[in-house]
Amino acid sequence: MLPKSVVDKLQENVSKPCFWKSLSPGQNWKSKSMRIIPEKIVGSTPGAFEHRVVFSVRWENSWQLWLERDKDDLFMQEEDWNEFVDDNHLGPNDTLFFRHDDTMDFEVQIFKNNGYEIMDVPLEVELETEPLHHKPQNSHKETVTVSASGSENGGTNGRVRHRRDVMNPMRYLLNPENPHFVKVVTKRNDVLYMSRPVIHRYRLKFGPLHSTIDFLLPGGQKEEGILRFYNGQPCFSGWSVVCRKYKLNVGDYVVCEIERSGSLVTGVRVHFVNED
Repeated sequence: MLPKSVVDKLQENVSKPCFWKSLSPGQNWKSKSMRIIPEKIVGSTPGAFEHRVVFSVRWENSWQLWLERDKDDLFMQEEDWNEFVDDNHLGPNDTLFFRHDDTMDFEVQIFKNNGYEIMDVPLEVELETEPLHHKPQNSHKETVTVSASGSENGGTNGRVRHRRDVMNPMRYLLNPENPHFVKVVTKRNDVLYMSRPVIHRYRLKFGPLHSTIDFLLPGGQKEEGILRFYNGQPCFSGWSVVCRKYKLNVGDYVVCEIERSGSLVTGVRVHFVNED
């Protein structure tokens, strides 16, 4: 159970429809009851949730969950919800806060029972977490992650790495002035979503729908990406080809460096987090 001060602080700053999820005795995160979209949310946003919802978290990952009716209740499909639960390693004392953002989009915040919010990709080994609305400092955490080192022939060598290397992504950039963001590979890797904060900070622009860009890869290799928009967020298909070619695994980190012509995005240079 979250401290009341945390709950009050969140709710006083939210004007859009929102709801909480936490476990009651006898439940687990994969219980059917956890998959319900509350009726008050459905009723307050008529027509928004016809077929699916999209959950976005602090570290710029998103999940699309298809919906189904069962009598009078609206449920997220079991396979989709279970994937969200597994990807975020939800534990018995976790609490989720869902804030309706736009149409079918929800921003999801994940809290531990001490009121600390998960601000980065949850791993199987529990991370140290940041306090509510606390901005990450330049401290070096010794949390261990798995990363990938890409080779010209598409092979990878999985290595255990300290997070400190990912926290300094600029060391991988070809041009330190280029926009960039860190991406963690998830089970759903059909498209590469662009980082919203990076888009706004650099006022990035995109070509017309279905226009092409290049994924720029080690050894001068390229893969074609096609621009799409999901719920207003730009992304590029072709990312799954990159993940397969370089044998990226769930939890692997890459640094995405944005190539531009003026403010127009022309390519994404993909850097694998390497051993020195």
